Amino acid sequence: MTRVIGVRFRTAGKIYYFDPGNFEIKKGDHVIVETARGVEYGTVLSDPKDVDDSEVTKPLKAVLRMANEKDDEQEKSNRTREKEAFRICKEKIIKHGLEMKLIDAEYTFDNNKVLFYFTADGRIDFRDLVKDLASEFKTRIELRQIGVRDETKIIGGYGICGRPLCCHSYLADFIPVSIKMAKEQNLSLNPTKISGVCGRLMCCLKNEEDVYEELNRKMPGVGDIVKTSDELEGEVASVNILRQTVKILVDVDDEKEVHECNVDDLTLVRKKQKHKQNQPKEKDADEEAAKALEQQDKNQAPSQAKKQNNYQDRKQNAPQEKNQKKEADADKEVNRANADNSEASAAGSADSVKDKESTPDRNQSKEQNPGKDQNSNKDQNTNKDQRNFDKKNRKKNFNKKGQNNRSKNQDNRNQNNRDRNNKNQGNRDSGKDNRNQNRSEGADGKQQN
Repeated sequence: MTRVIGVRFRTAGKIYYFDPGNFEIKKGDHVIVETARGVEYGTVLSDPKDVDDSEVTKPLKAVLRMANEKDDEQEKSNRTREKEAFRICKEKIIKHGLEMKLIDAEYTFDNNKVLFYFTADGRIDFRDLVKDLASEFKTRIELRQIGVRDETKIIGGYGICGRPLCCHSYLADFIPVSIKMAKEQNLSLNPTKISGVCGRLMCCLKNEEDVYEELNRKMPGVGDIVKTSDELEGEVASVNILRQTVKILVDVDDEKEVHECNVDDLTLVRKKQKHKQNQPKEKDADEEAAKALEQQDKNQAPSQAKKQNNYQDRKQNAPQEKNQKKEADADKEVNRANADNSEASAAGSADSVKDKESTPDRNQSKEQNPGKDQNSNKDQNTNKDQRNFDKKNRKKNFNKKGQNNRSKNQDNRNQNNRDRNNKNQGNRDSGKDNRNQNRSEGADGKQQN
């Protein structure tokens, strides 16, 4: 077990664990901690507690210090500067004519970086914008593209229930939501009723999903045949999941009556017959629209896993461009080395064209000599075999000739290298003899003096 505290940096943001150390920290205090983005100012959401080691990401960083009045003033100053940075960045976006919607601006606590969050339909080339912002703020700039769910989480608002949005109030992470949850809760599949402010399926569909799944295990489906405790058999007309009651249609004296029974007093006789494969099932327009909404939600990747569209992409792709250039140069070398073979094939094709021109047209020969078709076919086959044989011989001779020429050139190069080495060696020996002779003459002159 590890003793930790939970710290949050933004409204409804993710909770991170830190080591409280020797500080007396309680819920609601402000602390200064070190994160991947640098030194940050956070709010403690839980008293120190012991959690399992598997829930903690190692290494666990410790709290640097408790926040003082100076830190509180700096945090307020950063919030004020963020509004000014938001206004300046919005003007720059309009100036550069970029199709992007600026959502929020954020300063790190130590003012080492300014983050701008935006949404866009596709990829945006904002390199010029980053340079302009860097010259304006004199600090590091990061532009981060987010999705519609994250946009709603940052901006906030009110849902159709009249309460503040769940994602802006307390949800730290987005939970996958499917159309199956709406069916389990017997809700209308109209997209306007089950979609939130962001245009995606409402996150609150997940809140009661577990309870509805447990209750639906006991409930029969609409159209099933059941038997009551009074030995009455009928078809299920409707169900009330929360009350655990079922309305069934029972035949009494050639009339249909509706009986409401508790689910514990019913016995399932048989389930509703499914549609036959040959009969196409009628499609509900609301269900199809809801499925399209769910598919659209799945196709949009989460903002945390989305590739960050920043100005460092070109630097990251530089090694790949170099490798591609090297591969292109290698291909050029291979093409140069295979020049001899290409010339050989070209020569062979030219000979084959000449042979074709020399042979008479088969159809013309049939018209002129209709009685000699068999003999002409034999002669043509013989000529074709002969041409193929001659073509192979020419290729072999050409390859042998090229190989002999290459070997001769290699021998000539080797001989030239040997002659050059011998000449250089002779020059070195003669130079050494001259130096020795000069030394001996100098020694004799000194003795005479």
